[in-house]
Amino acid sequence: MTLPDSASVFSHSLIDWLVNKGLEGAGQEELLEGFCARLVEMGIPLMRFHAAQSTLHPVYGGTGYSWYNGAGGESEKFEYTETPSEVWQQSPLYALLNDDLDEIRVKLVDHNEPSRFPLLNDLREIGATDYYATGLSYEGASQLRPDGTKKVSDGVLMSWTSDAPNGFEDSDLNKIQSVLPHLGLALKSAKNQDLAKDLMRVYLGRDAGRRVLSGEIRRGSLQQIDAVIWNFDLEGFTTLSEDLPGHEIIDMLNDYLAVAVGVVHDKGGNILKFMGDGLMAMFDVGEIDEDARAALDAVPLLQSRMDELNARRRAQGLPVANYTLALHSGEILYGNIGSETRLDFTVIGPAVNQAARIAGMHRSLGQRILISDDVARAAQPCAQELVSVGRYMLRGVNEPKELFTVYSPGGPSESD
Repeated sequence: MTLPDSASVFSHSLIDWLVNKGLEGAGQEELLEGFCARLVEMGIPLMRFHAAQSTLHPVYGGTGYSWYNGAGGESEKFEYTETPSEVWQQSPLYALLNDDLDEIRVKLVDHNEPSRFPLLNDLREIGATDYYATGLSYEGASQLRPDGTKKVSDGVLMSWTSDAPNGFEDSDLNKIQSVLPHLGLALKSAKNQDLAKDLMRVYLGRDAGRRVLSGEIRRGSLQQIDAVIWNFDLEGFTTLSEDLPGHEIIDMLNDYLAVAVGVVHDKGGNILKFMGDGLMAMFDVGEIDEDARAALDAVPLLQSRMDELNARRRAQGLPVANYTLALHSGEILYGNIGSETRLDFTVIGPAVNQAARIAGMHRSLGQRILISDDVARAAQPCAQELVSVGRYMLRGVNEPKELFTVYSPGGPSESD
């Protein structure tokens, strides 16, 4: 259908805005908030807008954005599920996707009988008169879930609701349809940015992911910094893993690592890498004294959360594990190491090696937590009471190192 001149002017103006925002790297919320506001300025009687997109995330399977005229918009995230939720299966957007429909149009003002879609009944109760939904796929055909239902591998599903007495005019929907490809491109650009940030943060860590995305991608690009290295390991996990089924091993490991990661992040640290049943983290929050205090502040928090986790697992009849923790500070090289085709953003240097040597002293000293004299000195004054456990020669280190542990009144300091 050929658009009237006025509609063409409005559409071209909105298209120009979408293209510019896409080039600027505007986020999803900014794009959709502005898009809805401009539709209203064009004279389209828009009461509500909704958009749903799939995503790549270890927790969330999709995102949603809902906008109401006069109230603005709000984003939400939907946790990933193996099978579609009941609410999703009752949605018009689900029907649009799984019934191979190009669009859904329901004139709510003309219907006396309840709709098969609970959402449309709810919208009619608050004054909605017309509902229109369609979708854009970025990758062609939809894929199937294991249960045979369809999912959009990469795309966006959208709906528009009107509260005008007669709903949308055909010219209103023509205006909307004329700008959809440009809206889709802008949303795809915003989604790709979010995906890159999420995946970098999840697989490289918060700080390393940010650095890579900002351009630190050359092999050998290393920064020398002072920081505290935090080596966390589970005790007895190897023995347990020989007796447990595979899925129980993974669930157990995830439980404990999630606690350690949460503690590190809560105190401003960054996870550098997972190493079997442990992890290495770095505290670089400011000057070295701030780093040391942050790393030590994380110790009692780790102790309490590990105790809570073990109590919860025991109550559920699940096996439990203890842990060891080694802290050391010094100069490290932080950046890209590897080959031209495979890089790792990590840390190297004597301080990293010494932290590993200290971690190897737990069993012989009978202490779960070991802290180097470098960390102990830098942290003063600190909230924890540090107790010396002696001076030792570490392999590969020329001078003896004094090691400390944290005194916990009323609790054992030795490994169980």
